[in-house]
Amino acid sequence: MDLKVVFAIVSLCALAISSTEAGIPKCCFSVKKDIPLQVLLRVQRWSVQQSSGACDIPALILHIKGLRKPICAHLKLKRALMALQARMKRSRQTA
Repeated sequence: MDLKVVFAIVSLCALAISSTEAGIPKCCFSVKKDIPLQVLLRVQRWSVQQSSGACDIPALILHIKGLRKPICAHLKLKRALMALQARMKRSRQTA
């Protein structure tokens, strides 16, 4: 095969992989059950990882202010986190 063709194919493959996040899914491989309250108070956003897709386990992905990497929490913490965030929202509105 011509060297130019090989270079073009390799370049296109590298561009396709690097430009899409769908290339390699980011999954939680384990979850933490005990998250300190001080950490839960700093949650900026969260999402749920389903086990039915590319990832093997269900998890609550917590994006914490001041941390680069998200924390993978047990899905049972979702109810407590939602209640905590609702309480924080109510306290901000009354203040």
